[in-house]
Formats: sequence, structure tokens, C-alpha cells
Amino acid sequence: MPSPDNAGIQVIPVLDLMGGQVVRGVRGERHAYRPIVSRLADGSAPRDVARGLRAAAPPVAGREPVLYVADLDAIQGGPVQAAVLVDLLQAQPDLVLWLDAGFAEPAAVQALRAAIGPAAAGRVRPVYGSESLASAAALDEVAREPDAILSLDSRLARPLDPSGSWQRPQAWPRTVIVMTLDRVGAGSGPDLETFSRLRALAPDRTWIGAGGVRDAADLQAAQAGGAAGWLVASALHDGTLQIA
Repeated sequence: MPSPDNAGIQVIPVLDLMGGQVVRGVRGERHAYRPIVSRLADGSAPRDVARGLRAAAPPVAGREPVLYVADLDAIQGGPVQAAVLVDLLQAQPDLVLWLDAGFAEPAAVQALRAAIGPAAAGRVRPVYGSESLASAAALDEVAREPDAILSLDSRLARPLDPSGSWQRPQAWPRTVIVMTLDRVGAGSGPDLETFSRLRALAPDRTWIGAGGVRDAADLQAAQAGGAAGWLVASALHDGTLQIA
């Protein structure tokens, strides 16, 4: 398998957390997720899997090392797995976490930062999923946060968007993720059509894709479509995507 030229696009490894373990995400069907089985680590301990993912997908030169963490317990209404997050940050002192923990509004992020302490909090960028944002007013607050990330979530070509975030590109923060949940772990290729359509509404943002990348060809197509980065998990665990 040829290696992609990742000089212009960053592969951002993904860690899906459930019950203190890393699980394999498939099509957003969270009830069916099971502990990860990966060539990158023995077992499903978050610290070990995170280290394996980092080795498999080093950051682009000049960019900070990033790990995307989806706290599935918190997204489904439970408490944030704060101890796991702190452990991940302590294990890799230069690592930055992009964290989706089902934040409904910025106040929830402030509560998390207070819980994990200032040293860890400074290395966490909050990801606000459109499936979780509570209201249009919450999106307005998010737009004022310099490190906020908005994830425009969809499943089966339908936005998951109770707050109406998809319809307000003028309120999107500087970094936006296009998250097609039914492509996650499905081996069906990236949803470049939705990505391109949304990017055209606010081309001055930094655009990140999520779901579907299988190999170097998919990553190169995403880069050609204007993606600054892509969230990847299964292709790294299975070895179908090799990073130079």
C-alpha cells in the first residue's frame, strides 16, 4: 500500500472511550461498540492505544500532536471520564486532546476544565457536536471561543442538529469538523460530497473531515477537496493506511 504525502493534511487519530476502555466505533451504533482489537496495542487501555495511534500517525511537521477523543459515556448523558483524560495527557506531555464529551454549552466545558485542573485544561480543545448543542444561543457562545471546534454531525444523509447549527455558517467557529457517522468504521470511503457542500458555505474556516478514510487514495482525495485534516481510527488499527 503506498504511503500518502501528508505534508498538507493531518491524520488525526481517534480514541472512542466507553467505560474506561477504547472501543471500536462502527457507523455511530454506540450500543454495539466493543473493546478495540488492534495491531497497535495489546488490549484496550486508553494510554496504550493512544501511544500506538501516535506512532502510527505522527503529526505533520510544524503542527502539534493531536488526539481526538470521543467520550461516549458523556455523549450519552453520563459523567465525563476525567481521570482517563488526565492520564492520557500525563503520559504524553506534548499531546493536545480534541474532546467531544457531549457538551451542550460552553458552561459544561468550564466545569470539565475545573475538574481536571489548569495544567490539563490548557491542553484540551472542546469539540461541540451539533447533535449535542442545546440551542442557537449556545452556538453563538461557541463562536466567541477562540479554541472551540464545531462538529457538524449527520447520519444517513440527515443532520443531527437540534440547535440549527447547520443553517448558520456565519456563527461557525474557526475550526469545523464534518462528521458523517454512518461512514465511521464502515470501510465505505469518505463523504466528500457533504464535506465539499458545507465547506463552500464558509471556505475561510479550517475544515476537518471524519469517517470513511480507508487508505492513501482516500486521504489524497480528502486533501484535494480542501481538508486540512481527517479523523481516522479503523484504517490505522487495521493497517490499511500507512503514514510516511
